[in-house]
Amino acid sequence: MTSSTKSLRTCAKGHKYYKSSDCPTCPICEKELKPATGFLSILSAPARRALENNGITSLQQLSTYSENEILEFHGMGPGSLPKLRTALKEKGLFFKAK
Repeated sequence: MTSSTKSLRTCAKGHKYYKSSDCPTCPICEKELKPATGFLSILSAPARRALENNGITSLQQLSTYSENEILEFHGMGPGSLPKLRTALKEKGLFFKAK
């Protein structure tokens, strides 16, 4: 079994954290950025960033994309789709048809 070596890092805000991957994302900053409410609050940080980085911050904007288009975003995985479908359905919205 291999063990991953974690290195101490410091983000631009001065937070110190350990990471074993090359990912530059500070977990402390991510917790500060996570919305308390809304559909983005139910997603993992990578999935949330995937939508935000593509300008999707509302369910109305999300409904203009198909599921396949959303899955093409870096950081978005199939595990997030059920949560997004439910959030859309609660507002009477759906993903765009293929």
